[in-house]
Order: sequence, then C-alpha cells, then structure tokens
Amino acid sequence: MVKRLCIVLLFGVALPVSAQRLLTLDSCRAMALRNNKQMGVAKVKQDIAENLRKSARTKYMPHISALGTYQYTSREISLLNDVQKATLPHLGDAMAGGLQADLAKFTSALPMENINFMLGSMGLKLEDLQKFSHEEMEKFSGQLNGIGQSLVDALDTDTRHLFAGTVMVVQPVFLGGSIIALNKMADINEEMQENSAEARRQTTLYNTDKVYWQVVSLKHKQRLAQGYLDLVQKLSSDVNKMIAEGVATRSDGLSVEVKVNEAEMTLQKVNDGLVLSKMLLCQTLGLPLDEAVTLADEDSENIAVVELTPELDVATAVENRPELKLLEGGVRLSKQVTNVLRAAHLPMVALTGGYSVTNPSLFNGFERKFRGFWNVGVVVRVPIWNWGDVMYKVRASRGATSIANLELQEAREKIELQVNQNTFRVNEANKKLTMAQSNIARADENLRTANLGFQEGVISPTTVMEAQTAWLQAQSQKIDAEIDVRLSQVDLQKSLGILE
Repeated sequence: MVKRLCIVLLFGVALPVSAQRLLTLDSCRAMALRNNKQMGVAKVKQDIAENLRKSARTKYMPHISALGTYQYTSREISLLNDVQKATLPHLGDAMAGGLQADLAKFTSALPMENINFMLGSMGLKLEDLQKFSHEEMEKFSGQLNGIGQSLVDALDTDTRHLFAGTVMVVQPVFLGGSIIALNKMADINEEMQENSAEARRQTTLYNTDKVYWQVVSLKHKQRLAQGYLDLVQKLSSDVNKMIAEGVATRSDGLSVEVKVNEAEMTLQKVNDGLVLSKMLLCQTLGLPLDEAVTLADEDSENIAVVELTPELDVATAVENRPELKLLEGGVRLSKQVTNVLRAAHLPMVALTGGYSVTNPSLFNGFERKFRGFWNVGVVVRVPIWNWGDVMYKVRASRGATSIANLELQEAREKIELQVNQNTFRVNEANKKLTMAQSNIARADENLRTANLGFQEGVISPTTVMEAQTAWLQAQSQKIDAEIDVRLSQVDLQKSLGILE
C-alpha cells in the first residue's frame, strides 16, 4: 500500500485503468449503505424496538407463574400441651392404681368427651369400669395406654419440614390505562427507530455524494493542471529558443520558468488531494484504502448541466424530513409517559386464580402428603393519599412535553430556512455555471490569439502567460461551478427529505 501511494505521490499517475474498479454514483451509494456501521446499528435498534412492541402486547394477556418453597423450622407446632403428652400414654396405669380417684384427675387433664370416646371405641362405659376384676383391669389398662399413645402420635404435627407450592394466574382488568399507554409508547418507539434509520440512510448517501463529487472535481483539476503544465512547458521551450536566437531576454525566460514551477506545484497538490480523497472514498465504501478505483464521471466532458429553477417546497420538507418525524414522535412519546404516570393515581383491578399445595396438609387432619385447593379472586388497589407525588410527576412530564413541542417548532423553522437557502444556492450555482461556460469560450479564444501573436512575434511571453493564467482560471471556475451545481442539488434534496 505504501509503495503504491508513493508512486502516485511522486509521479502523479494512477494505476492502469484496466486494473481499476469502475464505480458509478449509484454503486458507490449501494456500497456505502452496506458498509456503514451506523446503518447496522440502526437495524439492530429497529429489531429491539420491534421486540419491545411485541413485549408490550403481552401485557394484555393473563400471566401465569409458579412458586415453590421448602422451610425448616427449629420447633414444630403442637396441638397438645406437655401435661397432656405426658398423661395420655399412661392413662391405663393411672386407672388401675385407683380408678375412681384418678378419673377426676384425668377428667381435668383431658376433656370428658375424649375419655368417653376412647371407652366407647372399646364398647365400655365409665360406670362399667368398677365391675372389672384385677386381671381384666390390667388388660384394659394396657389397651388404654396404647390408645393414649396412639392419640399423642396422631396429633404429632412434625411441621419442622414444610413444603408449599402454588400456580397463579393474573389477568389485568383495569390498570389506570397504563397498559394502553405502554403499548402506544412501544409503537411510537418503533416508528422513531424507523425514522432514525431513514435519517442515517440519507446522511450516508449525502456524505457519499460529497466525497464522490470531490474526487471527480480533483480528477478534472488534475487533467487541467497537467494541461496547464504542458502549455507553460511548451512556452518555456519556445522562449529558450528565442533567447538562444537573441529575440528574447533572460528575464522572459526566468518569468516563464517561475510559471513552470508554479504549475508543477499545483499539479502536485492536486495529485496529493486526489489520493487522499480516494482513500476517504474507499473507507466510505468499505474498500481497502489502497484500492484502485475509477469513477464513471471522471472522464465526462461536462460534470453538470444547468437545471431548471427549483420551486420552493417547504411542505414537502415538513412531510418527509425524518428529523421532524423523530421530534414529533418525541412529543407523542412524552404525552404517553404522562398517561403512565397519571395511571398510578387511578384504581387498578385484576382477576386472580390458581392452585396451591402444602405438605403437611390440613384437609384430613395432619398428613405428610401433598394436598391442594383451587382459588379465584379479585384484586383491587385504590390509591388514597401520596402527598401529591403523582401530581408533581405529571406536571413535570407535561413540562417535558412542552419542551419537546418547542424543539419541534424550532426545527420546523430551521428546516424552512434551510430549504430556502438551498433553493437559493441551486439558483446561484446554475447562474455561476452559465457564466463559467460563457467565459470558457472567451478564454479559449484569448489563448489562441495570444499563441498566434507570440508565434508571429508581435506578442510578448508575458502576455501569453497572462492568457494561459486566464484560461486556467476559467477552466477551474467551470469545474468548481459544475461541482457546486451537483452539491447544491444534493443539499436541496436532503433538506427536502427526498434524497434517494
């Protein structure tokens, strides 16, 4: 790459055309759009906005969630007190030691209906116990001890290990309009990202056009500088011959040599600028910086022609400019933010339903099994007092909306000014091109007449150099006027938002 650049800088020549890539303005635009990294960023932002819009739509739908938990506690819940736990397993022994005396004790320790229940399960009554023999009493005592122990065991909850789970469905009914506002915000955001991508696209095309026509301008000026150098070199050769023949002075020769040096320096500057401009173009198109490219308009005789006078069309700019659409979207987005904030001060209603399970369960005594139940309900939230928090936020949001409106109005005024300026600039560029084209004919005739008079010996070398300088200026002005016509047209299209 360095070697090739050095060759161009030193000798002012490019690679052979056969080895170069030919590019038109349309192909340059297409390549710039594909290579531009910000266009890729804009595309990703559009995808993000689309997904956010789809996410906002889900807020209308019921949401289902599941929750499971396990908890270990250091102590368990007990339905019997310590006295009951100690007494019930020895209920039979106590009765054998003195049934009548202890019955009152057991009756106070345990409700009478529980004792009747235990005796009834064996087909006995309390008054029948006094008729038992000693052996029968011992047998009965053992049975009663077992029943008391089984009762204590049955009422052992073992709640230190607790398992619970639930599946819940929530269907929003009214959330103060916040869901509607959020969906509108998602739609507006998606539109804004599309407008942002369009603004980036037009900016990319605008920059590509400017670089393209800059390269074309420098290429034409390179040929012009080379042509001017050839003229002054020929004049220098003729003057040196005249000096040798004694019909011209050494001063005339030195003056011409100064012009030759100036022409060589001008050509070198143009060559340097052309190399740098092509490097910028390659970077814009995503090509290697040392890529040899040839533009389709480099060899055209006329870069631009005089266009018809453009009509002032501010309405088109207001309708098409993506920057205005972005600001309009910002205003609408700010209004929806206000609606979301206002929703926090309104009632909210939602339907709920679900299924819950626990272990241990309480639906058939205490069981170490998973058992559950269905549930449905309505949740209503009504804000009562928040010290004006929502009101202040709504006022602040309305202030932001006012700012967005003012910025939108200012942007419209600036765009109107921009359209007027660019329309005026196109008209002026057309006038300058017309004048530059008319000057070309006079400069060509002036140079032809000066050369003819110099050959006849009636005109001095200084006059010829003046004619050559005037010809160079006329040609350079024509190139500048043509490029100015092209760039002013691009500026007008961009200000109208119709750059395609």
